[in-house]
Amino acid sequence: MGVKLVDLSQEIYQGMPVFPLHQKTMIFPNISHEESMKKIGFPFATNNLLINEHGPTHSDATYEYDPNGKYIDEMPLEFFYGPAVCLDLSHVHPEEYITPQELENALDASGQILQKGDICLLYTGHYNRAYGTEEWLTRYSGLDYSGARWLAEKGVVNIGIDSPAIDNPLDPDYSGHLICKEFGITNTENLCNLDQVAGMRFLYFGLPLRIRKGTGSPVRAVAVFIE
Repeated sequence: MGVKLVDLSQEIYQGMPVFPLHQKTMIFPNISHEESMKKIGFPFATNNLLINEHGPTHSDATYEYDPNGKYIDEMPLEFFYGPAVCLDLSHVHPEEYITPQELENALDASGQILQKGDICLLYTGHYNRAYGTEEWLTRYSGLDYSGARWLAEKGVVNIGIDSPAIDNPLDPDYSGHLICKEFGITNTENLCNLDQVAGMRFLYFGLPLRIRKGTGSPVRAVAVFIE
């Protein structure tokens, strides 16, 4: 029996695209091999990171969108590790919404079923089409209120997507996050490589850092296939 891993995490680097409200990612040397050698006689090299909790591939604490919600260190780890299904919504136009009908059609096409406690990833194709362009942060499809509610009522505990947000940028109500607030669930944004797992069921692994009173956390998202 073997294991196949598919990395669903975006690279973290200085200059990476970040949501306008958030701190830009900065990476700079802490100490070089040469400096360390002079100080302690052994060549250690380390960097410092200045990064927003929601900058790279990340998951949200419910506190981010609910003042009465849980911080990231209080949330159940089962929200970030468990059975997952990825639905192919790549045909949905960037300026349109992901509706219950689109979700039902994608689920039927996959031959999978959604079960209570599942993690559901939405492959929109936005990362493949627009990462590194001006449209990355401004033009992508997202869930409407009824679509997000459809997922939550199926028992999904984590909604993931390969774009900066589960909401369409045209949506002033941030409907995906609103549903996450109402149902007390999380979402994972800025995923990538979902084309490699679309239509499949697998084990998802995307644990957050244990940040005290964190509003979210970067994650290393991975799809695990047992072969």
